Amino acid sequence: MIPEANKKILSNYKTIAVVGLSKNPEKDSYKVASYMQNAGYRVIPVNPGAEEILGEKAYKNLRDIPEPVDVVNIFRPLAEAGGIVDAAISIGAKAVWMQLGIFDEAAAKKAAGAGLDVVMDWCMMTEHMRLKKWSE
Repeated sequence: MIPEANKKILSNYKTIAVVGLSKNPEKDSYKVASYMQNAGYRVIPVNPGAEEILGEKAYKNLRDIPEPVDVVNIFRPLAEAGGIVDAAISIGAKAVWMQLGIFDEAAAKKAAGAGLDVVMDWCMMTEHMRLKKWSE
């Protein structure tokens, strides 16, 4: 069974800012973002050390992105989740997705309190694959 929040985000939102998207194709953040891009989502890299990733302009932080963002996908250490959630709220994101291994209850409550959909400790790519399989 796929949790409702996961299903809602993957079915309704199409622009994903990936905070911590690596330039290295061997890293999980790159693999997940590449998969999501190939599945038809708009992926916006957020990495202060990159100019471009996956053919998309990279931004230093969420606030620099000049277009609306639906989902903020967090690929940064747990200690940074709260600040990233604050930035997601400030830019008007609709959802925050904390990747596998990132579980920050306080950040999740803050995001939910601001009206964002929240997913913690799930892999976006794996959940998309499961949703696709269930809908076939």
